[in-house]
Amino acid sequence: MCLSIPSKIIKIDKEKNTAFVDTMGVTREVGLDLMEEGSLHVGDYVLIHIGFVMNKIDEEDALESLKVYREIIDKMDEEDRFAAVRESDNCPSGA
Repeated sequence: MCLSIPSKIIKIDKEKNTAFVDTMGVTREVGLDLMEEGSLHVGDYVLIHIGFVMNKIDEEDALESLKVYREIIDKMDEEDRFAAVRESDNCPSGA
């Protein structure tokens, strides 16, 4: 299953055209090639698919989604929790 968990931008590397995001405590580097230059800033919430930011989302919507994801994750065992967050944005295209 492919879930796009809202991620918060914590750093932008303009030289590499990437950003570092926090996805429920997991930090990862993602590409910005699909976004308009200058459209994203530190603190913005985004959705990621196959390693690229696909779109920016409203903070209120992001926080509500994260609340629901936390409720789901709280019902999982610890190993499955970390795997779900780590793998959330690495879905094969077409998933």
